[in-house]
Amino acid sequence: MPEISIVIPAKNEAPNIASLLDEIDAACAPVCDYEVIVVDDGSDDGMGAIVRERMKSHPNLRLLHHPNSAGQSAGVHSGVLAAKGQIICTLDGDGQNPPSELPALMAPLRAEGSDAVGLVAGQRVGRQDTLSKKLASKFANKIRSAILKDGTRDTGCGLKAFRREAFLALPYFDHMHRYLPALFSRDGWQVAHVDVTHRSRGGGRSNYNNLQRGLVGIVDLMGVAWLLKRRKKARASEIAREE
Repeated sequence: MPEISIVIPAKNEAPNIASLLDEIDAACAPVCDYEVIVVDDGSDDGMGAIVRERMKSHPNLRLLHHPNSAGQSAGVHSGVLAAKGQIICTLDGDGQNPPSELPALMAPLRAEGSDAVGLVAGQRVGRQDTLSKKLASKFANKIRSAILKDGTRDTGCGLKAFRREAFLALPYFDHMHRYLPALFSRDGWQVAHVDVTHRSRGGGRSNYNNLQRGLVGIVDLMGVAWLLKRRKKARASEIAREE
């Protein structure tokens, strides 16, 4: 049984997936027993065939397939449900999240006395993206942080590590991957942060634009704020006692 499950939600990343898997093996093989789960989110560029061919020589590699694109949160959720490890690491399939960061990301969850830590969130340093994407992300992070007070400067980073059972206990909704620090804190878990590097996309193109992210983000943010408020009221009723 692997200790770590590495989940990669990916759509149309045929140019990047083979080198990404090579880097994951190089980074993780010396430090832990792990499996890799690629969640093919409705790709039509042959990415699934590349992964299936590699599976013949890599028994710790698995492939899940969504017949239709369901989005990144659905990809992460499918991967976690199928995972055998109790610690999950995630990273994007476009190669912008360096797999060399994975050991540092999982370390706070593997350390002695770390039972209270539920999530380790990567925080991108030296982000390699277009100026418009960086500005949009910075604005969104400021708004989110002001409303949710989740103590995280960058929730859009795909590099994350968390406890499987804790994740599955969270309320599931589309785009939830951008609100994991707030959701884990809501359930009483400690959230650790690790600075990680970032690099340019190796090939292909992004499946989402700034406008799409912004429009769905407004609705999601209000929903998460409601979830946090609802949880506070529930806890108040739990600790009430007769006098």
